[in-house]
Amino acid sequence: MTPITTAFSPPARVGTARDTALMEAAQNLETVFLAEMLQSAGLGQTSEVFGGGAGEDQFGSFLVQEQAKQIVQSGGIGLAQSLYEALKEHTHNV
Repeated sequence: MTPITTAFSPPARVGTARDTALMEAAQNLETVFLAEMLQSAGLGQTSEVFGGGAGEDQFGSFLVQEQAKQIVQSGGIGLAQSLYEALKEHTHNV
């Protein structure tokens, strides 16, 4: 999975390459979580009235993934920050 390039600026204490990698991992996890939630909510499913055919069915998951990525880039739901803090605490205790 490729890291997400975001406009979201991590907290000031995220300065090292390791902290940046942890934040990217946390944002990736939040993106995957949000994509699953959006799919469960029915986003990306073919409309019965104006359906786009087989192509829409095949590429709907890409649309949902990009929408989830945009949500995270806009600040997300706070999951990435919580995951970052937990990952950082865990790596300092190891």
